[in-house]
Amino acid sequence: MTAELETLRSQGHFNGFGVAIVTDQGALYQHGFGYADAEARTPYDVHTRQPIASVSKTVVGLALLKAQELGKLTLDDPINQYLPFQVVNPAFPDVPITLRQLANHTSSIRDNDYYLSNNLYLKPGQSLTGLPRTFREEQTFIPADSAVALPVFLQNVLTPQGKWYQATSFLARRPGERYEYSNVGTCLAAYVVELATGQPFPAFTAQYLTRPLRMRASGWNVGNVDFAQYARPYQAPAVPLPYYALTTYPDGGLVSSVADMSRYLRELIRGYKGQGTVLRPASYRDYFRPQLTANNFEERNERNPFSESYNVGVFMGFGYTGFIGHTGGDPGVVTLLFFDPKTGIGRLLMMNTNLSSRASEVAMYAIWNTLAKYEHRLGR
Repeated sequence: MTAELETLRSQGHFNGFGVAIVTDQGALYQHGFGYADAEARTPYDVHTRQPIASVSKTVVGLALLKAQELGKLTLDDPINQYLPFQVVNPAFPDVPITLRQLANHTSSIRDNDYYLSNNLYLKPGQSLTGLPRTFREEQTFIPADSAVALPVFLQNVLTPQGKWYQATSFLARRPGERYEYSNVGTCLAAYVVELATGQPFPAFTAQYLTRPLRMRASGWNVGNVDFAQYARPYQAPAVPLPYYALTTYPDGGLVSSVADMSRYLRELIRGYKGQGTVLRPASYRDYFRPQLTANNFEERNERNPFSESYNVGVFMGFGYTGFIGHTGGDPGVVTLLFFDPKTGIGRLLMMNTNLSSRASEVAMYAIWNTLAKYEHRLGR
């Protein structure tokens, strides 16, 4: 398996990536390939750190359910019960938006144009010489001193008085009716956890998730970092990107490693079996319960088995084949994390290079399928 994966790496589509095959007993296989920094020739290994992009949303789901276990909130509470500003869909001003609707992406909240233009801010203390200031002409890397705190961002995009509010901030559909994948909605859920528990969201997830699981290399992508520990993000193999963080950090900013995410995936598999340690069995049942029907979707993904957009639990995705997990993609970051509930075997892929061509997409799925080819032999 290692030889086959190294052959795929040598095709040159990705500078570095790490993989793992995991069961409820732990990692059966972990390995890094290529370079965390191609220019410095720093190897990408299982301890290399990088953001995991939208796989971070599954952590928000765990945090919501932990806060519910602690008696701080319930998923069916209206969000305005906790917020210092009111969030309503202008087309349905009398219909409350609930935490559960945020968690299953039916809140009617959308990501407007300002989500892309005011979200990525440059990490201080790095050289920007020769590095792009935009990503694919869609997202702009703004200076760190232009960044705002998450509550300020949310108020500005979700309330009519906000300077980044747009009519497209909400669907013209009743809350709870239509699936609309929402990064802003995810961040609003994390902010409610913070308000309800009286703890900053990073501190809450550290206390109840990363520390108990011994995920010592993991944390939210905020503040200054030691760049020597991090993978350089790449738009393409020859196009390095600057180090950046997210204003909307709960939707994609958890920094982790293959070693740590293997521990996380083990906990998810154990939780599905009723043997998890982060949440009680009843909470895990809610976390993993598909909550939507075909009527909630305008277009339901019935083609890609590793898309989380066929159904959703509490920020936990389901592919049409039954695989459970999530994908993630941000500038210079690709992550896939899924497990098969029938076999109890999970796979993880973390890459520091975006898909820049059809050939790179084919190579990524070849890596993923190579893990599948060998997972049952390892799981015997």
